[in-house]
Amino acid sequence: MSGPGRPGRDRAGVFTAVLALAAGALGAASATAPPAAALTPPVGFTADALSTYQTNGIVWTLAEANGVVYAGGTFTGIRPAGSPAGSNTASAVNFAAFDAATGAPTGCSLSFTRSSGTATVRALAVSPDKSTLYVGGYFNAVNGTAVNGLAAVDTATCRPRTGFAPQFGATVRALDVARDGTVYAGGDFRTVNGTARGFFGAVTAAGALTGWNPNADEPGRTLRVTPDGDSVLIGGDFFTVGGVASHALAVTSATTGSLTRAYGASFIPASAVIKDIVTDSASGGWYAAGEGAGGASFDGRLAMGLADFDQRWRDTCQGATQALRVHRGVLYAGSHVHDCSSMGGFPNQARKHLTAQSVDDPDLLGWLPDTNDGIGEPVGPRALTVSSRGGRDFLWVGGEFTTVNGVGQQSLTRFANTPDTGAPAAPAVSVSAPRAGEVEVSWRSSLDLDDSLLTYRVYRDGGSAPVYTTAGSSLFFSRPQLTFTDRNVVAGRTYSYRISASDGTNTGGLSAAASVTAASSASPYQEKVLADGAELYWRYDEAGGAFAADASASGDGGVYVNAPGYRATPSAVAGSAALSLNGTDEYVYSDRLHHYTSPAPYSVETWFRTTTTRGGRIVGHGNNIGTARGHTSSISDKLLYLTDTGRLAFGVQTGSSPSRPTITSPASYNDGAWHHAVATQGPSGMVLYVDGAPVGTNAATGNRSYNGFWRVGGDAMNNAWPNRPTSDYFAGQVDETAVYPTALTAAQVAAHHALAGTPPGPGDSTVTVTPDEDAYVNAVSANTNYNDGQLASRGSTAYLSYLRFTLPSAPAGQVLKSARLAFRTSSDSTAGSAESHSVVPVTGTWTESAVTYNTRPTLSTSVLGTITGASAVSTGYSADLDATALGGALGSASSLALTSSGTDSLRIWSSEATAAYRPQLVLTFGDE
Repeated sequence: MSGPGRPGRDRAGVFTAVLALAAGALGAASATAPPAAALTPPVGFTADALSTYQTNGIVWTLAEANGVVYAGGTFTGIRPAGSPAGSNTASAVNFAAFDAATGAPTGCSLSFTRSSGTATVRALAVSPDKSTLYVGGYFNAVNGTAVNGLAAVDTATCRPRTGFAPQFGATVRALDVARDGTVYAGGDFRTVNGTARGFFGAVTAAGALTGWNPNADEPGRTLRVTPDGDSVLIGGDFFTVGGVASHALAVTSATTGSLTRAYGASFIPASAVIKDIVTDSASGGWYAAGEGAGGASFDGRLAMGLADFDQRWRDTCQGATQALRVHRGVLYAGSHVHDCSSMGGFPNQARKHLTAQSVDDPDLLGWLPDTNDGIGEPVGPRALTVSSRGGRDFLWVGGEFTTVNGVGQQSLTRFANTPDTGAPAAPAVSVSAPRAGEVEVSWRSSLDLDDSLLTYRVYRDGGSAPVYTTAGSSLFFSRPQLTFTDRNVVAGRTYSYRISASDGTNTGGLSAAASVTAASSASPYQEKVLADGAELYWRYDEAGGAFAADASASGDGGVYVNAPGYRATPSAVAGSAALSLNGTDEYVYSDRLHHYTSPAPYSVETWFRTTTTRGGRIVGHGNNIGTARGHTSSISDKLLYLTDTGRLAFGVQTGSSPSRPTITSPASYNDGAWHHAVATQGPSGMVLYVDGAPVGTNAATGNRSYNGFWRVGGDAMNNAWPNRPTSDYFAGQVDETAVYPTALTAAQVAAHHALAGTPPGPGDSTVTVTPDEDAYVNAVSANTNYNDGQLASRGSTAYLSYLRFTLPSAPAGQVLKSARLAFRTSSDSTAGSAESHSVVPVTGTWTESAVTYNTRPTLSTSVLGTITGASAVSTGYSADLDATALGGALGSASSLALTSSGTDSLRIWSSEATAAYRPQLVLTFGDE
């Protein structure tokens, strides 16, 4: 910026100010939510798997002490990361120790064996002073020295502690150590040191049996001493503790083992067991992992209070949770979660094996590295532990997996709070020109495995600076549509857009360019659909990809599955394309979960065209999104389907009963012509319309209440549906699918049908003009004329800018409907402003080459518009102006001034800058 008197400035609050810009505002506008930053809090580890040694068998348990991670399991060797099975293997018999920071062996080598049977290590626990590692399992020797199920190892020397030789009658599966050195154990054993103990027992640091005796009736799987040392939390298969009913979970006295809190038969289903328990003093909670059998069982996580032992929350996702660990307010879990529909989450899909939740609620966080199921049962991860070394925290994962994030890695992996290296994928983009003066850019939010909050930048016509910036959150099962409306466009001109996604550290590649020609008017059909309240409206105008944009204000995008035929012609509605479906496996599903509560009204609308004789499901609501067995919908209703004879049917399911009230048209529509179908249900019952007229009614007002997804093109269909078609999938074309939260009237339906063939009218026209003259003045140099490449506005010390435009006259029969001042902040490091600036009419005279602060023109007391949120440098913004006030100056020259009462300057490019950066008045004319 030339000229003296440039003030310094405090940039605090700039990002906050940007939030003031409305999402989807003008063209060169830039709005942001709080910026993305890897990692998205409260997640504490990246999803990047670090190089770690592997084992050749299952790791059942992990523990850490002093920066060393101990692994126990059923294996005979370890090998470096990247080495395939059978190569570079060093002996390690059921036990290994690793440097937490490097993932390499420490040299601590112990061999846990049996004289007969298969030896295994199932539990590890470290004394509170980190001096002793306790090892439990099914073995009777350590390095050839006799032990029986439980050994003590000195962590400083890696030597078994002599004299510690308790005798456990069967496998030890769980261990924890109290502050006083008492070692608590759970497992399959019925005796300890020859004395009866029902699956739980405890010994002193010397190995002597204590009086702690919960006396459960079935095996113990896990236990944890509470932080105060007063209680021991136990979990397992049992149904009674000390003869009192308490299934799978119980609180016992740390001294006697007597039951102090029981959990009744309804708390944990009989078909479930508890596999892990962890405590967390910071949150005052303890957390339990469930493994069940069947949808009515318990496979998720429990959050319980340490003070009252009551439940705080329950995660009812399905997928056998095996291991838990709390770190800095986050509960990390190893499981094979595959269905969270009971919690309003994702339906039954492919398994995910590592997840994170806040200790405060069960919602899944944006952390999703993954393993496979692996060998053994298989269930994937079996054990978690956290270790700190060299200023870093490391989350270690052990189990039976053979891949991590799709790369070969067996049974061990680790993650850290190291710098994130994984960039988000490029977004899937769709563009359209819905009406005059607008291009709508929509995209499906990207996926990043450890960052749910991402920043998106929209670039136009190959530009190096974004025309719009925003932030949005996404998870693997929830990737909302984001939209930017570019209003800095001229009818007839083609614009292209590309978008990048960033986690704040890593920026992914640009999306493929998506292009569209700006329209001069809107589609009458589209405007009517939107005016009648569509809350989902798929027009199917994409040229390819997996993203179906929602043209409604709801942003309810869809996902194309198996690459259907894009931009099919002829379409049903003038100015739009259609979608071709193969009738086998191609469909579209809504990317958002919907909840319907009967008897709320709704309407489903679509156009279809086919010659099939196998029928098919055209549109419907179902509780799943996939095609594989178990991943199609087991619950469906609100269906529009075609019978084998080409008749159109509309059916619902009445609650969970077998009843399926259905209307079937008397005529057939598989004649190769486009047909308009609308199904409504409301207080007056069901109505089916075809080609603008009703063809059948049904008095049923109720349907099924459930969470689900809209699907177009196919899904499973129960045999109970009347005249069920041969094919579950529709072969033909669809166009203009919409869903409404109301029952459309007969008049509305008829109007939609009538408008389909109506082309857009002449519509509005947009004119863009640039300044004939512009300059700014500076109170510090009151006699200096600033006529250069930039303009400035500030209250104290004052900058004022002046712009003169020659305004066109309105086209015949039209008036000025809207006006905007579009501009671009300069590249000066202080160009953006967190304060507002006014656009006011100039009433005095001035010239570009002579105006100074001392000769500045007088200004009107009225304000035409206000600039807010223009806080970023080298970024385009705009301000809406009072079209009525400006309309009086049409056909003449008019001057505007930029002023402010604040201290934070705004600096923008002037008319001397490159053409793309010059200020513009964007004027839109339309019918009176």
